[in-house]
Amino acid sequence: MRIRLCLAALSLAGGAGLATVSAPTATAAACTDIDVVSARGTFEPGTLGFIVGDPVYSALQKKLTGKSLSSYRVNYPADLSLTSAAQGNADLVNHVRSQAAACPNQRFILVGYSQGANVVDNSIGISSAGAVVGSPIVATIPAALEPKVSSVLLFGNPIRALGKSVTGTYQSRTIDFCAAGDPVCENGGGDTGAHLSYRANADAAAAFAATKV
Repeated sequence: MRIRLCLAALSLAGGAGLATVSAPTATAAACTDIDVVSARGTFEPGTLGFIVGDPVYSALQKKLTGKSLSSYRVNYPADLSLTSAAQGNADLVNHVRSQAAACPNQRFILVGYSQGANVVDNSIGISSAGAVVGSPIVATIPAALEPKVSSVLLFGNPIRALGKSVTGTYQSRTIDFCAAGDPVCENGGGDTGAHLSYRANADAAAAFAATKV
């Protein structure tokens, strides 16, 4: 509840009081080399997500020199409704399918923070049912498109509090940050502020992604 209120306050304030970065312009149609698909956290403001998506996209632009990038903000409520994560799951998979059809040489970097990590988990076949703001899987990226996903970048992933993680096909392409004490991803964690700290991991995430392109 405290994290939900913190994110709601951040949304209302437009992120006031925190370090700012230039927000990327989300685009979905261009046949770029890499499409960065970002699922924001619950009530998170920003273009792709103020805490994670925006700084990660900026870091990727610096790390992936020589590659053209586009970005897509997953279209879902990112609220506490029971179907929120499921709607994001469906939209993410639909986006990847349509982009892959329109741009056969394009690859994808999937980014998910908090509830957005649930969205990404579901989309790659790891159920977030039972996790905070999770849902059963409603769609998965088709096996034929799986090689097009170059990396998966997760932050404050709620399934980790259940003792779960990304396994199988995507495991070697996934980096999953859980700040010490973050109660969303650490069972028994008690540091609410830790869940809002992932901006600090943007460069490390981009560096990991650069090794997978």
